[in-house]
Amino acid sequence: MRVLIVEDEPLIARALKEGLEAEGYAVDHANRGDDGLWMATENSYDAIILDLMLPGMNGFVVCRTLREQGNTTPVMMLTAKDGDFDQAEGLDTGADDYVTKPFSLVVVTARLRALIRRGPAERPAVLKAGDLSLDPAERVCHRGAEEIELTPREFGLLRYLMHRRGESVSKRDLLSHVWSDDQLDDSVVQVYVGYLRRKIDEPYGRQAIETVRGHGYRLDPEGG
Repeated sequence: MRVLIVEDEPLIARALKEGLEAEGYAVDHANRGDDGLWMATENSYDAIILDLMLPGMNGFVVCRTLREQGNTTPVMMLTAKDGDFDQAEGLDTGADDYVTKPFSLVVVTARLRALIRRGPAERPAVLKAGDLSLDPAERVCHRGAEEIELTPREFGLLRYLMHRRGESVSKRDLLSHVWSDDQLDDSVVQVYVGYLRRKIDEPYGRQAIETVRGHGYRLDPEGG
């Protein structure tokens, strides 16, 4: 089992990491919210332990952005706050569980095991465009019966395009929803669209992803 800890307090982060590794988990750590979001987008985890107050991007924004991208990895929020409104906001942004500091490592590991066993709260629908399909829950893509291996970022980009299939989507919109940073250079989108085309279109003689000159891209609702 692989877990991501996003926590900026060194003592807490080290205690969690060492405790979970002793339980047999593979653990990655980020001490900033924006770094944690990037790691959760680029890698696959069985669960995420997410602090609320973080430099770079707070836990509410990290969790909400992951859910908007279709990432259903179970999230446990950690915070020094104990108000009902903070807990409610955390759950409303898509967190699956909520633990208030100070906490017992025994309790955190037990609730983490339960969270992983329970898995995502709800299974998103499989997205389809002709014979191109994307299963957000299983994180798999198919062209017909053939599975296509995508990186997490490629998967997020294709998922957003498929949600908006038939529509012209701007590069700024893609940067905002897939990268959560509309200040990045547009060329990043162009590069990843090229990656996707080489995987879902070119080997099959298709053109599902169309360029809308001067604007962005459009996914053919018939899959090209």
